[in-house]
Amino acid sequence: MGLRINDIAPDFTAESTEGTIRFHDWIGDGYAILFSHPRDFTPVCTTEFAAVAQLAKEFEARNTKVIGVSVDSVEDHRKWKADIEAFGGAPANFPIIDDTSLAVSKAYDMLPAEYYLPAEGRTPQDSATVRTVYIIGPDKKVRLTMTYPMSIGRNFAEILRALDAVRATDGVPFATPANWVPGQDVIVALSVPTDEAKARFPDLDIRLPYLRFTKQPA
Repeated sequence: MGLRINDIAPDFTAESTEGTIRFHDWIGDGYAILFSHPRDFTPVCTTEFAAVAQLAKEFEARNTKVIGVSVDSVEDHRKWKADIEAFGGAPANFPIIDDTSLAVSKAYDMLPAEYYLPAEGRTPQDSATVRTVYIIGPDKKVRLTMTYPMSIGRNFAEILRALDAVRATDGVPFATPANWVPGQDVIVALSVPTDEAKARFPDLDIRLPYLRFTKQPA
């Protein structure tokens, strides 16, 4: 069975471009985004890593660390970073994990059955399923996943929006409606009875008996 929402994100120790990473310790008490790639020096992935580099301050403002996974070596990652920085015009100061062993990809259930993978000469197509984003909370639980095919670049504006929604609803009785962005009204969870919701949220806007909006708390 695959990794599910609210599962504990698998812990691991791996080498990276920033040295040895002990994943849960590295996350600390904030949020983390782990995003994976099938190979270094691939065109779509280069644009994605560049996008992450450009958004460094946005992730920092959200108390969120970002870490990449690719199935190549640290040496290759460091060479690839030069291309990423040249294309994106920003330093790629986040770690990239060496997953030549596929240990992280397997732990996160991003690969087909092992016998489909050649021992040598792997191509990006062999590891094409390694195209997933995980948002992980301070409690080390998986809060959200997104998986993309190799031909479609990830929308990091959407990943930021999803991170904002995770943070806005974390530990409070709210959900976010379709296309929500920070500052817009949130939905009061059905776990809060309407009478209680009226008392707690004076601006409660009841659209349907089961659909009740309120202002996003500061």
